[in-house]
Amino acid sequence: MRDAELFQLALGLSSPWTVMSSDFDAQAGRLDIRIDFPRGSRFACPSCGASCPAYDTSEMTWRHLNFFQHEAHLHGRVPRVQCPRCGVRRASVPWARDGSGFTLLFEALIVAMARTMPVRTVARMVGEHDTRLWPIVHHYVEQARDAADHSEVTRVAFDETSARRGHDYVTLFADLDKRRVLFATDGKDSATVAAFAADLTAHGGDPRAVAEVCIDMSQAFIKGATEHLPEAGITFDKFHAVAIVNDAVDKVRRSERKNRPELKNTRYIWLKNTTNLTNSQVDTLHDLSKSNLKTVRAYQIRLAFQDLYNQPSRQDAEAYLKKWYFWATHCRLPPVIEAAKSIKRHWEGILRWFDTKIANGFMEAINSLVQAAKAKARGYRSTRNLKAIIYLIAGKLELQLPT
Repeated sequence: MRDAELFQLALGLSSPWTVMSSDFDAQAGRLDIRIDFPRGSRFACPSCGASCPAYDTSEMTWRHLNFFQHEAHLHGRVPRVQCPRCGVRRASVPWARDGSGFTLLFEALIVAMARTMPVRTVARMVGEHDTRLWPIVHHYVEQARDAADHSEVTRVAFDETSARRGHDYVTLFADLDKRRVLFATDGKDSATVAAFAADLTAHGGDPRAVAEVCIDMSQAFIKGATEHLPEAGITFDKFHAVAIVNDAVDKVRRSERKNRPELKNTRYIWLKNTTNLTNSQVDTLHDLSKSNLKTVRAYQIRLAFQDLYNQPSRQDAEAYLKKWYFWATHCRLPPVIEAAKSIKRHWEGILRWFDTKIANGFMEAINSLVQAAKAKARGYRSTRNLKAIIYLIAGKLELQLPT
């Protein structure tokens, strides 16, 4: 079998496209394949599909999958057709999408690799610059997002994640039932919820059909959810609620440490759950618990608040929370009192957990994945790139990749 016939079969080309020649340069590590068509061939109009003659041609080159360890490139004349209805249009070729310098199979490889490693690493492995590969990732992610169906979304969680050092954030909105990221947008204010509502509508969903949301106690998120998801009940994430009391304990410790040297290097003892402490930390906690420390009192109040979520019913939880609130506001520890008042301001949303049992643990897991990807990539040039990776690794998109 001649080389041309072999490559014709390997590339899956059909009439009128024909492999005319191939040139292999072992020293340069490169295979070049020439594709052409016979004179008088007709092509489908890309607009209406009518069979049309070629009007003129232009030379184009596409990077293909490697031939063993050698780069492979396809070269060919791409015709423009003269359609009686649509005018002069550039015909499509079956091995590449319009405007791309890569074949479809090469693009599929790039997207598959980008799911598990930084695009910069992928670029280094295939011998391309990453700025040439990002448009591939964006094309397939945006194509899949355009086709996504959000018509059954009724329960949503949202939270922000850091985009880069400083105060740049991206807010993520996730479907709690299908456990997928629905939407990612710049910022962390109430406008992000408005943007989500618009995106939800654009994908066949209805903001009024959202019955439950789970968020932290951000006033911006509360305002956005109230205005743009008007039928949604708000559940405050229990981990964020505990974190508010945790932060109060740490403030008490920092203040008391100035006069109590035994508190030095004990920060994580008070912040961790007892089951996560090392043996030496357990011993230290046991010894300190015998002391008349303000931090010990704050820590006991924190443990009591955490036990709120072990109550058997909402009615029991509300009675328990009232007793806890009285204790916390009479403890004479200003940070704890401030935390208790914050809990009071968000009373209904905290207790709603006993009705919905939803939390943002899934969002924290997504945030960990995002930050891990960002660390491996050593950051992204733009939030557009970051959002594309978020959709790729956590959006459960149905990517229309060629096979």
